[in-house]
Amino acid sequence: MTKTVCIIGAGPSGLVAAKTLLHDVAPATFKVTVYDAQPRIGGLWPLDKDDAAGLLHPGMVANQSKHTVQFSDLAWDDNVPQMPKAWQVGQYLKRYSETYGGADVRLGHKVVRTELQNDGVWKVETESNEGSQSHVFDYLLVTTGFFGKPVWPEYLPKESEIPIVHSSKYRDLNGLLAGGSSKGHKILVVGGQMSGIEIAGTIASHLSSAAHCPGEKPIENPGKYSIQHVAQRPSWVFPLFTSAKPEAAAPPFLPCDLPSYNLANRPHPLMNSSGHISEESAKVFNSVFQSVLGTDQGDFSPDIKISDALIEQQPFLAMSNHYAEFVRSGIISVKHGKILSLVGNTAEISPTGEKIEDIAAVVLATGFDPCPSLAFLPPEVLETISYAPSHPSLPAALAFHGTHHPSLSTLGFVGFYRSPYWGVMEMQARFIARLWVAANPSKVFKEALDRDSSIQNVFNLRVDPRLSQFPMGDYAFLMQEFSKALDMDISTPRETPSLANGKSMDILTPARYVSKGASKSQLTEAEKNLTSTHETALGGLTKARFVAYAVFRSLLGEWKLERDLVSRLPSHPSGRFVGTAKFLLRQGTTDGRSVSHGDDLGMEYLYIEDGDFTASNGMKFRATRRYVWRYDEARDVLSVWFAKTDDNMRADYLFHDIDFIVPNAEDKAVQNKGWQAKASHLCIEDLYNVQYGFKFQAVNLKEWTIGYTVNGPKKDYTISGVYRR
Repeated sequence: MTKTVCIIGAGPSGLVAAKTLLHDVAPATFKVTVYDAQPRIGGLWPLDKDDAAGLLHPGMVANQSKHTVQFSDLAWDDNVPQMPKAWQVGQYLKRYSETYGGADVRLGHKVVRTELQNDGVWKVETESNEGSQSHVFDYLLVTTGFFGKPVWPEYLPKESEIPIVHSSKYRDLNGLLAGGSSKGHKILVVGGQMSGIEIAGTIASHLSSAAHCPGEKPIENPGKYSIQHVAQRPSWVFPLFTSAKPEAAAPPFLPCDLPSYNLANRPHPLMNSSGHISEESAKVFNSVFQSVLGTDQGDFSPDIKISDALIEQQPFLAMSNHYAEFVRSGIISVKHGKILSLVGNTAEISPTGEKIEDIAAVVLATGFDPCPSLAFLPPEVLETISYAPSHPSLPAALAFHGTHHPSLSTLGFVGFYRSPYWGVMEMQARFIARLWVAANPSKVFKEALDRDSSIQNVFNLRVDPRLSQFPMGDYAFLMQEFSKALDMDISTPRETPSLANGKSMDILTPARYVSKGASKSQLTEAEKNLTSTHETALGGLTKARFVAYAVFRSLLGEWKLERDLVSRLPSHPSGRFVGTAKFLLRQGTTDGRSVSHGDDLGMEYLYIEDGDFTASNGMKFRATRRYVWRYDEARDVLSVWFAKTDDNMRADYLFHDIDFIVPNAEDKAVQNKGWQAKASHLCIEDLYNVQYGFKFQAVNLKEWTIGYTVNGPKKDYTISGVYRR
């Protein structure tokens, strides 16, 4: 007999739950209805570039790659970048919904009330343009996610003379600063964890772009603004690409989640590394993070340095390509503490009593309250699941890693926890399907239920002063536990070159867990995903893939530059240049290149060097030059462009592409030189041969060199320069 299921929420959790119930169990086992209050599917994720009404900016870059942001049986299109934009994730979800259809999806229908009947069925009441409706279902599945509503701190007034927005609503500088009566020049960002660092870095990049873009500025006098970031304590800030060999001077680079989810780095069976973090565990984690970054962050600023007593504290993590460098440059100023009050355009920080004046706008990175996502459940059900609004990280005590409660056999949950990795959501959906289908559960499944202690763990963690940033944050452990309960085997890892520990990478992805009985088309999609991940890993580990990206990211900011010129012709004097070089980040421009409407131009740098040239004959004069540096993500190419002579904010024409040379893995002397690269350029009759050397300290450039050999009818000289922080 077919059972009816009501799924509340059409985001990733709801869509994978519907697909699992309809396509991964016997046909006609379930009839599924999906309700969502929004007029579209996708939940947080916008479906196109212009969909700006939701909680994520369409252009926001995901902080994990498409190898983690995936379901096992739908492959990403090859032309999507490694770290997809939010709207591209929405497009993936749209394809997923179309590929695995069959559910009755009712958009614009908000579930306002549910009632658990005596026979265990659910009465569900919805409101829409069609009015109020009630329907009865055999099962209720909550997939509403953790983002119930933005948190608005008590110390902030509801109305203010300066704009106050939640980070989820920030789109651009015009939208943030419009309507404010304050003449201030400081943008206050409140909140120090993941969203606080991400939004501070984003706004800083927008300010940099506004200040250094050619032509008319998007806001008046953008250079006057700075960001005051108030955080209780510093976090480790990771770029989007890291290395599986951070100790190398020429480290290979991969999307950050591939080295993070390398199962070869952990002893098996896996033990849960999240939830409670002891002092000893904290020391280990902090040591690993410092190794991955190659720094305690003190070289950027003492305000984000993690050392001394902080090493014993549970670590906080955040993702941002540019935050740390903007802190170094002073565009972002970090203040430790909490906002005590905001009066007019002045904020006071506790416990120091320091005041931040001249505030132009406030951006709240204060997180979300998940409790509204459960508001439709009846009081007796909320009591059963130990609903606790005072514990926003753990608002419900649910069994087997957030999937159900033993006393409520017809109620399930998918994705109701912070940091819901897509593979875990898929596993939760499979677990619920097994729970609701298995009249006679297997011995393995029953044993997993019997030994589960998830509910007690929630109670313990609610009063734990050493609670981790993400209480259910051990992705690999969760995948292991679900796969054991479901009697699923992880597929054999594809071979990659050995790392420092002598082992090949064993990268965890959802595609390594394909449902038993998967169709031929599902297996084909899983194989595409696995091949994509393997090719990405090989490209990073054996070729120079993503090095151009890593160099480009790490160039941001100011460098000390020393350059020697040796001429073999008396008509051109030799000499030495000493000065600075600045890489000023801005939105990509069309100047000098052919682009199509709608192309993503990415970011670029306006390069400005300035200093003194002292000739060998004793003459000394001021010298400056400008270029535009660009990174083409589609081609994975870094390039240098001449600046126009009549408008030196604009690119003119291509100087050269930088061609990275894969170092010989067996030649340690070559490895120790860092990444080498070459380029050439024919300027009328003069040939420029260019040699680069990029020496990394883990993810960041430590120093880099550039050498020119210039030959022509009237030129014969060499230039060698070194750049240091």
